[in-house]
Amino acid sequence: MSAEAITVEDLGRQLGDRITQLPEYERFEAARTAVENDDAVQEKIDEFEGLRQEFMAAQQTGQATQSGLNEVQRVQEDLHSMPKMAEYLDAQEELTDRLAAVNEAISEPLSIDFGGEAGGCCHD
Repeated sequence: MSAEAITVEDLGRQLGDRITQLPEYERFEAARTAVENDDAVQEKIDEFEGLRQEFMAAQQTGQATQSGLNEVQRVQEDLHSMPKMAEYLDAQEELTDRLAAVNEAISEPLSIDFGGEAGGCCHD
């Protein structure tokens, strides 16, 4: 094998590098940074996560209530309506769609769904 031979791993690294240059990825990274650096958004995330964990614990003990679920949903809606969080979620969806298209392109010549199967085993 010559030193110039490109391995599958090399192609994978090149693909990763190219993905980081996609407008969808750049938009996602900018939105993620904006969310991470916004104290109000972070506080709302913490509030939501706390309520969600409390509700899940209540579910496990059979003590979950509809009002508890309503509160979790209300805080999630508040969080998602914050402009920076809404931009983040939109950018995340756009990037996910683009990566799904990349997955399809990789999987096309294979007999498996690359993204869905490559990391797992023994799916029915």
